[in-house]
Amino acid sequence: MNHSMRLTMFNDHSKLKLLSIAETRFASTIVMLKRFKQIKQSLEYMVNCEKWDMYKEDDMEKAIAVKEKVLDEYFWVDIDYILNFTDPIYEMLRMTDMDRPCLHFVYEWWDSMIEKVKIAIFRKERKELHEESRFFDVVHGILVERWTESSTPLHCLAHSLNPRYYSNKWLEESSGLVAPHKDIEITRERKKCLERYFSNETKRRSFNEENAAFTTCFEDFSSSASINDRGFMDPLKRWIFHGASTPTLQSIALKLLGQPCSSSCCEKNWSIYNFIHSMRRNKITLQRAEDLVYVHTNLRLLSRRSPTYNEGMSQLWDVGGDGFDSMDLENAEILEIADLSLDEPELETVLFSSPDNVNVDE
Repeated sequence: MNHSMRLTMFNDHSKLKLLSIAETRFASTIVMLKRFKQIKQSLEYMVNCEKWDMYKEDDMEKAIAVKEKVLDEYFWVDIDYILNFTDPIYEMLRMTDMDRPCLHFVYEWWDSMIEKVKIAIFRKERKELHEESRFFDVVHGILVERWTESSTPLHCLAHSLNPRYYSNKWLEESSGLVAPHKDIEITRERKKCLERYFSNETKRRSFNEENAAFTTCFEDFSSSASINDRGFMDPLKRWIFHGASTPTLQSIALKLLGQPCSSSCCEKNWSIYNFIHSMRRNKITLQRAEDLVYVHTNLRLLSRRSPTYNEGMSQLWDVGGDGFDSMDLENAEILEIADLSLDEPELETVLFSSPDNVNVDE
């Protein structure tokens, strides 16, 4: 088909662009399906317009097939279904991909994600959760395989050091939740991690004694303030305030609870650096390139705080990285991929909820 002519017809009916997918972009298929839902009405107007039927200079069989697919309600039902059961996976991966301390949340996020996927699939199949689903069994097998490949005992140790998971507030959120020291899998993986971390048995025994006091609210952890703070106080702050009596445990907890769980922040810097230090600008000095990466990153973050972020040129700060060598405005089609940045604007803004949290001088 003559894509240029058909694209012109589409642009007559839609203000949004069709996204150009780069091979290295995250979840590009899911992003495209989300965009399809946004432009559903525009696509229907396009294939029903007189120009679509009158244009005869390309393969009419393909044009008819496209029209039938766009107008097929089952096609859109299938898209909804795919997005419903993949959305928990997408959101979970996005949250773990952020540059913020989240290592101690991953285990809970994983369990919650699988449960949401199961609910979406069983709702579509009109089955009760205790019944069997061959499709869910396949999806569950893939997810468990990926978790087995990517998880480490460190995830379980970090999970067990989060005071929130011992609080009644969390345990009462859903049936089946148990405190980490009562979970067999977490206990086994935590022991593996400690055996590698403490080669000296005496030091490991000392850590276990401190951990026992923490998990069962003995000694300095037995005060009502310490117990009540578990479900409401930030985990890091609680360890700083209540953990002085267990220095070894406190030290490890502060390290793990302040640890991101992915290398995405490094990858973003590499992509921005590759965008700046390109074939056209390969003589730029190292210091100048580092300064430009620093400025570009901070301006991008500040631009996302603007209420006009989704309007006009603000999204230019999200363009760049893997597949682009220039920001020349004559190549305006680069704006079509602005929504496919390496991170997620809606999620990242959570990190900058107040002006004090954003400082370009840091």
